[in-house]
Amino acid sequence: MRLLTALKTDTGKIRQHNEDDAGIFKGKDEFILAVVADGMGGHLAGDVASKMAVKAIGEKWNQAETIPSAPSECETWIKEQIHAVNSQIYGHAQAHEECQGMGTTIVCALFTGKSVTVAHIGDSRCYLLQEDDFIQLTEDHSLVNELVKTGEISKEDAEHHPRKNVLTKALGTDRSISIDARSFELEPGDKLLLCSDGLTNKVEDRELKEILQDTSAPQEKVNLLVDKANENGGEDNITAVLLELALHVEEGEEKC
Repeated sequence: MRLLTALKTDTGKIRQHNEDDAGIFKGKDEFILAVVADGMGGHLAGDVASKMAVKAIGEKWNQAETIPSAPSECETWIKEQIHAVNSQIYGHAQAHEECQGMGTTIVCALFTGKSVTVAHIGDSRCYLLQEDDFIQLTEDHSLVNELVKTGEISKEDAEHHPRKNVLTKALGTDRSISIDARSFELEPGDKLLLCSDGLTNKVEDRELKEILQDTSAPQEKVNLLVDKANENGGEDNITAVLLELALHVEEGEEKC
């Protein structure tokens, strides 16, 4: 089975700097780690936080002598890396006055054959398209999501709430953090979308699903996702990473 990948990050139409960062890191046995981070704290600090997060986790992945495979091991491994990055970003902010208060969201997907582990902090999301089901796998760590959960506002109200961008959790803003992680099996044809809120604030779930269901190549799909967000205003930086488990056996691969 082969995992197809694509990535695009864009400054958008309004901002001068891109505080998003992302990476797709290939390891042994066709295992893959994908990361999306959306920095905060001003363009210098936001740039630093998101880039530190992606670079550090990518380096840990590349340096790993053994790659975890069991879901519980994957969840432990990715949580350990995120905790280490949190300490790194927090320490950097404390040591550099211009970076105090900086932080970043992070969402990661660790693919190990047929299973995947997703971990996140903040409001960058991971979606799963499985046949006709389009599921948001992550839960936003945001003020408006807490208000939705307690019934104080509706999901529709949340879309236009003036404090929509206020996070309840972020990477690097506190000494200690809690990380959400889950693992599940992938089936041929399944697609995982990791993205920053610059995409989800501008493109509705219905449109995301329609684009992912298109028969075009993964890179064409992420290009279209970013273009759609820019067409709808592009006020924020936009990042999309697509992981697609190939539906057919590739030429040269042996059938089971």
